[in-house]
Amino acid sequence: MFRFIIICIIVIGYLILSIPILFGEWILGKFDMRKKDISSLRIIQAVFRLILKVTGADITIIGHEKVPTDQAVLYIGNHRSFFDILLTYVLCPGTTGYVAKKEMEPIPLLSHWMRYLHCLFLNRKDIKEGLKTILTAIEEVKNGISICIFPEGTRNKGDSELELLPFHEGSFKIATKTGCPVIPMAIHNSAEIFEAHFPKIRPCKVVVEYGDPIYPDQLSKEDKKHLGQYTRNVILQMLEKHQTGHVKTDLHPGIGKPRDLRKFPGKKIRRRNRHLTSVSQSNSKADQQIGQMYLPPENKQSSH
Repeated sequence: MFRFIIICIIVIGYLILSIPILFGEWILGKFDMRKKDISSLRIIQAVFRLILKVTGADITIIGHEKVPTDQAVLYIGNHRSFFDILLTYVLCPGTTGYVAKKEMEPIPLLSHWMRYLHCLFLNRKDIKEGLKTILTAIEEVKNGISICIFPEGTRNKGDSELELLPFHEGSFKIATKTGCPVIPMAIHNSAEIFEAHFPKIRPCKVVVEYGDPIYPDQLSKEDKKHLGQYTRNVILQMLEKHQTGHVKTDLHPGIGKPRDLRKFPGKKIRRRNRHLTSVSQSNSKADQQIGQMYLPPENKQSSH
C-alpha cells in the first residue's frame, strides 16, 4: 500500500507542479515544434521511469534493437495493466502518440500533456468519431510521428494472459494506409504489478519483448487483409515462450537479462521525416468500414 500512495503523490504532485512546464513547452512549440515534441517526450519518460522504479518491478527488455529509428511505426501490444503504457512509453526512441479512450479527455492537466505528446482520444461508441481518430493517426504517421495502440480495445481482465481478446482490424489501417511497419510488443506479467492484488503494488518480474517489424506490403494478400489476427498470433507466440520459460537466450546475447530503463532512450536518434507511401485514398464507404471494423461487436450491430 505504501508504494501505491507514493505513486499517487508523484502523479498528482507532478500534474500540479507541471503547470508552468506546460506553459514553457507551449512557448517552445511556437518557435520549434520538433524541439517541443522531444522535450515533452523526455520529461514524461523521466516521470514514468521514476514511477516504475517505485514499483520495484524487475523489468527485462527483449528485442528493442529491432525497432526502426529512421521512420514512424505502429506499435501494437497486448494490454492487461495500466502500467503497460509506462513500460512501453519509456522505451520509445522518438515522438509517439498513444491512442487512449475518450473518457480520459476531460481529465484536466493529464489530457493537456497527452495532447502535447500527440495522444489521440478514441470514441468507440461513435463510428464517425472513431473513424476521425484513425484518420488522424494515419496523418500523424505520415508526418513522422509513431502511434501506439492496444487493439484489444480495453484492458484484458481474463485469468490467463494467453487468452487475448480479438484485435480490432480497424486499428491496422494505420499501417496499411501508410506502409509503416507494425511493431508487435508482448508484455508479460504486467498485471502482477498492480491489478492482480489491487490496491497494493508489489515488485514482480515483467518482460517486454519486441518482435520483428511486420511490413504489410510484404505479407500475402490474405495475411494483409487480416493483419490484426496475424499480429495477434505473433504476440501470442511470444507470450507463450514466457509462460513456459522457453526463451532461447543463446540466439540473442543479452536476452533475459534486465536492462536499465534509464538508458532508454539514452542515445540521440536521427529521425528522418521520410515520406511514407500511401495507398490510394479510400472513398467515404471504405472509410466508414474502417470505423466499423474498430468498434466492438455490439456497436457494429446497433449501427446498422
